[in-house]
Amino acid sequence: MRLNDLKPAEGSKKAPRRLGRGIGSGLGKTGGRGHKGQHSRTGHFKTGFEGGQMPMQRRLPKVGFITQKSLVSAELPLSALNKVAGDEVTLESLKAAGLVRRDVLYVKVVLSGSIAKAVTLKGIKATKGAVEAITAAGGRVE
Repeated sequence: MRLNDLKPAEGSKKAPRRLGRGIGSGLGKTGGRGHKGQHSRTGHFKTGFEGGQMPMQRRLPKVGFITQKSLVSAELPLSALNKVAGDEVTLESLKAAGLVRRDVLYVKVVLSGSIAKAVTLKGIKATKGAVEAITAAGGRVE
């Protein structure tokens, strides 16, 4: 078998409707569009058009809002701070440790897991419970 011998399976390819090819074809004259009216004309279709009535997508209220800040923010569990080298935790040190993406601008530490060493958070937010856990381990939040 060669590439030039390949053919689609019998009956898998159906010929398209040939409109306007005479009365004997069954789709002559009006070409299956009926007589007159908007749908018989070329270019009649417009998405969402309801005959002049206010369209559904304009009648219904707009809902939801996604703040752009959420795209550059990250949450970090408390246990992840154990993976940071050194005792000072900054945004740059978190990126270097591979704990947050490179495009992140804001980080917040949440109380999830435990911390084993004393660390100092600089320029990073933390929840109330996370701050208590860090200070209990001998660290501080600036």
